[in-house]
Amino acid sequence: MSTYEEARATILSKVAPIGVERVPLMDAVGRILAADFTAPWDIPAWDNSAMDGFAVRAEECAPGTTLKVTSFLPAGVTPGAPLENGCAARIMTGAPIPPGADSVVPHEETHSGEGVVTLLRGCVKGANVRVRGEDVAAGSNAITAGTVIGPPQVSLLASFSAAMVPVYRRPRVAIISTGDELVELGTQPAYGQIINSNILAVAAAVRLCGAEPLLLGIARDTMESHLDLLAEGLKADVLITSAGVSAGDRDLVRSALKKLGVVEEIWKVGVKPGGPMAFGTKEAVPVFSLPGNPVATMITFEEFVRPALLKMLGHGKPFRRRVKGFLSEPVRMKPGTLHFLRVAVTVENGRYLATTAGSQKSGTIKTMLRCNALALLPAERTDFTAGEEVDLHLLDNSLDMES
Repeated sequence: MSTYEEARATILSKVAPIGVERVPLMDAVGRILAADFTAPWDIPAWDNSAMDGFAVRAEECAPGTTLKVTSFLPAGVTPGAPLENGCAARIMTGAPIPPGADSVVPHEETHSGEGVVTLLRGCVKGANVRVRGEDVAAGSNAITAGTVIGPPQVSLLASFSAAMVPVYRRPRVAIISTGDELVELGTQPAYGQIINSNILAVAAAVRLCGAEPLLLGIARDTMESHLDLLAEGLKADVLITSAGVSAGDRDLVRSALKKLGVVEEIWKVGVKPGGPMAFGTKEAVPVFSLPGNPVATMITFEEFVRPALLKMLGHGKPFRRRVKGFLSEPVRMKPGTLHFLRVAVTVENGRYLATTAGSQKSGTIKTMLRCNALALLPAERTDFTAGEEVDLHLLDNSLDMES
């Protein structure tokens, strides 16, 4: 049996990004840049005005000076002749600074007359001028590989006309449920049957990671059915199974994977819920065998599968944020395994306060609806007191938002 930390380290050591593809810029949103992006030119590409006003020579701009206005420069034009002594050019935001000018006086700091402008105050050289390359210099590393592409990255890439972007390929994740008791979504279950909801919960989690779920259906409780579906699943980049990984008479996943040449790396982990979990590899394909209880499935995905998928997607930081919080009530657990306690966390006086989300049974789905964090309770402890400090894995961004 592996410890929690050993299992996570083993899994991450066995996975890596699976390749790079070039995609249209808008299809790259939310994905990971696979190579440094070097700026092909300067931004700004020329000295330009940061204000609507008048382009001038600073040395001629004592308060009360009147200058002749000789040209008008809106954005998008090319400046003509150099600015002559004693002259100013009316200029708009973003327009190129004309030769000979070195500063811009804002419109509100002037008084305009017929063909002339009077300055109400002095001007410092370089005022209100955006200098060529001051934002991004040509040849510089504008965006580093491993960056998640969001609106700022799209803005910069578009500014350089980067229509196609290299990103890490999305893993195709095959998902299989096991068991004769399962029926598919849309079916009215008979007595003793249950809807195959685990496969959909796992698919949703895979999609939220940014990978592509492939739902292969249900492996029935025969070796033939297991071998057929698992062999199909091994054609994907990742294979995830749900249930059938314990030691019961119909738990066939472990033996079927062995027949198919999957090398077992982990068999059971010292955590609860989710102890009967396994992990193996078939060449470059990682195989996760998750327990069948819904909560155990979701938590083992969260703690073991999600970080692996994020690493395969190119993320440099695949783990959820881990913070210190405080229990609002006493908790008792059986010793011997690390416990993932489902908690609802609030922020009070700058501290994270964790309250149990309800029953901690691994089949009680509603506690997953109520919790926004997992408290990690050490294996060697039994009793935890109200007010005690514990480690929390934050499961969503709700704690960083306000109503």
